[in-house]
Amino acid sequence: HCSYQCHHQLSRGPRLCAPVTSAFSQVCRSCELGSSRVTAAMSSSDPSLATEAPQAAVTSERKLSPDLQEQLAKPYLARAMAAVDPSHPEGSKGRDTKGMSVLQQHAAFFDRNGDGVIYPWETFQSLRAIGLGSPSAFGTSILLHLVLTYPTQPGWMPSPLLSIHIKNIHRGKHGSDSETYDTEGRFEPAKFDAIFSKFGKTRPNALSEDEINAMLKHNRNMYDFLGWAAANLEWKLLHKVAKDKEGFLQREIVRGAFDGSLFERLQESKKST
Repeated sequence: HCSYQCHHQLSRGPRLCAPVTSAFSQVCRSCELGSSRVTAAMSSSDPSLATEAPQAAVTSERKLSPDLQEQLAKPYLARAMAAVDPSHPEGSKGRDTKGMSVLQQHAAFFDRNGDGVIYPWETFQSLRAIGLGSPSAFGTSILLHLVLTYPTQPGWMPSPLLSIHIKNIHRGKHGSDSETYDTEGRFEPAKFDAIFSKFGKTRPNALSEDEINAMLKHNRNMYDFLGWAAANLEWKLLHKVAKDKEGFLQREIVRGAFDGSLFERLQESKKST
């Protein structure tokens, strides 16, 4: 209100000499600064903005980042084609998304010939390319295609070759996950950040194997046995092929897994060695 009055007087009042006008402007700026501080203080004490409830201990155990909007523009907005975080506000720069959703980009790595359809042998080749052993790659390929083939088919007929269609990959989204992908395959920055704010206890931007296990347990939806198994398989495989020397999954590694850029880096690394 004070700030409004200052500007109102400047615009409506008589013309003042320069020193007086300058002093008056400084007062206005002080008013605005004080007003913003008061607003911030009111916001921090506003119960409707609280992320922890005294009677729900789990909300204190699994914390959220209340200042994420200061680090990343519109963190509540699901991104269709970019996996963003405060360190990568534009996603994986220089990477051609080909107009695909983030989930489609993740799946496209396994499409070896680029025809939009993934077959079990392509998944096997892709898993081998990022460092998985032959037995694990074979078993994982069969499991993934058994689960994902029918939901992603363009029609009602099942595929005898267990194909997965990338354009329909959003239909294969399972429960009991981090919800970083929404049901259309977009990337949710706030959900991604919550993975580490909730479960990264040892290091703020990394997950140990025990912390991954804790996340998998706490993300379970009731009676969602398929979702439990799928989430467990995905995270354990990621940890196996991409953990650092100390056994941690770094934040950037996980972000790269969501848009598929990690798989490309791992493949290049394997080729070079």
